[in-house]
Amino acid sequence: MKNQNFIFVGNQPWDIPIGSNCKNIAEVVAKDNTVLYVNRPLDRITKLKNDEKDREFIERRLSVLEGKSEPITHIKDGLYTLDPAVLMESINWLPDGAIYDWALKSISKNFFAEIRKAAAKMGFEDYYFFNDSEMFQGFLAPELLKSKLNIYYSRDNLTSTGYFKKHGLRLEPQLLKKYDLAVANSLYLKDYCAKHNPNSYYVGQGCDLSIFDPTLNHAEPAEFANIPHPRIGYIGALLKLRLDLKLLEDLAENRKDWSFVYVGPEDEHFKASKLHQMENVYFLGPKKPEELGQYLSAFDLAMNPQELNEMTIGNYPRKIDEYLAMGKPTLATPTRAMEVFKDHVYLAEGADGYEKAIELAFQENDEIKKAERIRFAQSHSWENSVNEIYQAILANDKNP
Repeated sequence: MKNQNFIFVGNQPWDIPIGSNCKNIAEVVAKDNTVLYVNRPLDRITKLKNDEKDREFIERRLSVLEGKSEPITHIKDGLYTLDPAVLMESINWLPDGAIYDWALKSISKNFFAEIRKAAAKMGFEDYYFFNDSEMFQGFLAPELLKSKLNIYYSRDNLTSTGYFKKHGLRLEPQLLKKYDLAVANSLYLKDYCAKHNPNSYYVGQGCDLSIFDPTLNHAEPAEFANIPHPRIGYIGALLKLRLDLKLLEDLAENRKDWSFVYVGPEDEHFKASKLHQMENVYFLGPKKPEELGQYLSAFDLAMNPQELNEMTIGNYPRKIDEYLAMGKPTLATPTRAMEVFKDHVYLAEGADGYEKAIELAFQENDEIKKAERIRFAQSHSWENSVNEIYQAILANDKNP
């Protein structure tokens, strides 16, 4: 798609200091189209709390609200951001139902009025509305915007978390029914969307794999000097909510001839676990993002031992792409989302299943399999994911 107009709304504002799917997608779309990326407005509670960590966020929004700054900012060719000149009321505390719906409609009118005003200023005679999982602020888009198509992007099982669960369990299915189509980054989420909207598509996930380049000279970190091979590792936050702690304890207990290496911050459950008393288990702590390629390079096998629950079951496992991009034999717990990787990843359950899968992975590992893993991971680019989104849009657009 080229020379089209897009309005993006999502949970992450452009000026958030971390990356997000919505920002990555917007950047790719903006290469051939014009994108107006709507930042999250200032809400009254954030304004009143006035936390130092939110200082820059608050000052920018207040400047627009007070008429001191223009709401539209040119980021780069094809990409603009909008800071809506509205102060949003915090309504999540309201009971779910009619009172909440009335309040949501009231604040949405002002929010979408600012978007319509900006679209007119940008000269958007028509446009596509892309909603990145904003099930509340984006709920009334079909009624309050005159977009060509309303596209809902599902990338996480957000209604499994407290904030989104309270109203989202009721509102997200309603939103899906009235949007023109839904696109999702995992098969599980695509299946969920399809229950409420038949025009639902799996569009994959883009990944920035620049620091996981197997052609680079990744010097082995000094911490590995006394860690014997074979080394089985995990990179990421060590959270009991997401990882099967008992599986890891049993596996390390069963195979004392293997070294288990964990790179990332620990929650209280991991800090108190039996793993810390085992001589074949090594906790290296959190590392800078640009160092992770070095640490992964020192592994003989990488794993993602997920705890299966409503939080993890549908999420796209981006770390699997990172593991595969380095050509590492990779092991994970099977989920619907992992079906995409089944030809390149060993899938197993329980300590016994993991042990057998690791042995098989070591036996089968060769340069051909390594090259296949790298090629597969590199196919998961943001450009490819956006192209799938384009195909979904064109399949539903009667007037492209």
